[in-house]
Amino acid sequence: MDIVVKGRKTEVPERFRKHVAEKLKLDKIQKLDGKVISLDVEVSKEHNPRQSDRADRVEITLRSRGPVIRAEAAAADPYAALDLAASKLEARMRKQHDKRHTRRGNGRIPASDVAVTVPNAARINGHGEIAPQRAPETVPTTRMGPLEVQGEGPLVVREKTHAAAPMTLDQALYEMELVGHDFYLFVDSDTNQPSVVYRRHGYDYGVIHLQPQAFVGEAPGGAGGALGG
Repeated sequence: MDIVVKGRKTEVPERFRKHVAEKLKLDKIQKLDGKVISLDVEVSKEHNPRQSDRADRVEITLRSRGPVIRAEAAAADPYAALDLAASKLEARMRKQHDKRHTRRGNGRIPASDVAVTVPNAARINGHGEIAPQRAPETVPTTRMGPLEVQGEGPLVVREKTHAAAPMTLDQALYEMELVGHDFYLFVDSDTNQPSVVYRRHGYDYGVIHLQPQAFVGEAPGGAGGALGG
């Protein structure tokens, strides 16, 4: 395999061609991809003086039996652009090489570990027959306050009871700011109702009052809603 160096609207000096051969080592490239067919290097130049720091562009195209890999870079001179493009090409070739290595079975599960790794996998006994599966273990149930939790949760219930002296709405807002919470439960001294003040968007506050009453034939609504609005 040869490296083809060509210029687009610019001349490519022989010194640069030798530098390409030294930079793109064929043995290193074929080690990452042994099925490389061709390697083309194209050099172009931008004549706009405003883009002098990116005047020289180098594009490397590698063709093999797999996908085509391209890498390009621009710099103030062609040698710096080649160095950048070569680094990109190597990084992309290594990535493609790792993908091929993984697909060949590097991540396969050994047969001895299938029963442990794969859930509900059938087990084979010493006679080559499928062994009967054991009945699934029952999930333990734990009672936390008035609730029943299966397994380890993830529900965690902390039940607390506080003595609440009735207070005004202004006092409840002050207490909420004092503890640094976004809401505060209290008993309204004006209505004697269980209430909650909460922080809304910006600097607004909201208040919800609960009116105890008997519900007949219908599910309670509103009390479990989200704070907001």
